Amino acid sequence: MGKFVVKETDAGFHFNLLAGNGEVIGTSEVYNTRLSCENGIKSVMKNAPLAAIENQTVKDFAKISNPKFEVVSDKGKKFRFRLTARNGQTILASQAYREEEACLKGIESVRINSGDSKIEYEK
Repeated sequence: MGKFVVKETDAGFHFNLLAGNGEVIGTSEVYNTRLSCENGIKSVMKNAPLAAIENQTVKDFAKISNPKFEVVSDKGKKFRFRLTARNGQTILASQAYREEEACLKGIESVRINSGDSKIEYEK
């Protein structure tokens, strides 16, 4: 099972979602407070299992409502995903993947590892 790791920096608080093997699956934005960061984690736990996939790399892709995983292609032609909450706010973003299939596996990993994952705090 995965885990959420919260870290405090000079800019505020952010979290990473780690898979069972310790690899980072996704990263949050920076939050001003620890409480708002924890609320971001709760939002990932709540929205990831329900979120459909909107593949924006496909021509004339169908737009779907939030919550959703948005699959995008960056300037380097690599694939990334973002998890957006019901309000449209991005709550988790991925690393870059060379292949679309690996990106989709990353989304599945978020669904699997975000459910009842524990939360750890780094200093």
